[in-house]
Amino acid sequence: MPELILPDGRVQLSFLTGMKEFQAEGRGGADDNHSMLGREIQLWGDRWEDPAVFAEYTAWLRADAQEGSSRPPGFVPATTMWWADGDEYLGRIAIRHQLTPALLLVGGHIGYDVRPSARRRGHATSMLAAALPVARGLGIDQALLTCLNDNIGSRKAIEANGGVLDNERDGMLRFWVPTG
Repeated sequence: MPELILPDGRVQLSFLTGMKEFQAEGRGGADDNHSMLGREIQLWGDRWEDPAVFAEYTAWLRADAQEGSSRPPGFVPATTMWWADGDEYLGRIAIRHQLTPALLLVGGHIGYDVRPSARRRGHATSMLAAALPVARGLGIDQALLTCLNDNIGSRKAIEANGGVLDNERDGMLRFWVPTG
């Protein structure tokens, strides 16, 4: 049964396969520097196969949740968790601890990705449901989630978790989701 886990080396092999699936979609390319996943592929993707580097990467992700950790300007602390079924990596979710003016427009408190081969099986809905209590524990009572207006799967996952549409800005839907 899938569950949220902290980034962990036990899923390295399936994680690598999942990243190759994302890259086949164009994630991590030169034009994908705005997403967390794209940025991580650019920073780490050519070295992930080395178990020592992968351990460094997972430690880096876990450290990003700490207030004083090093991050690029404009980035906020974020708790990243992976959706896994045993050793099988299925996706990731990041809970941003606070909102910046930019995150208020695009990104919100929570962002997630389900690897292509695991889509359309309810993983986004379940992963989000499992992450909402974590967000609550971080002091987030209402989480802002955003998705493109044509991303029907993401919209359904957000609405299934109680998301209420606030508005649409420049093709981006903005939802508020209760965390408790």
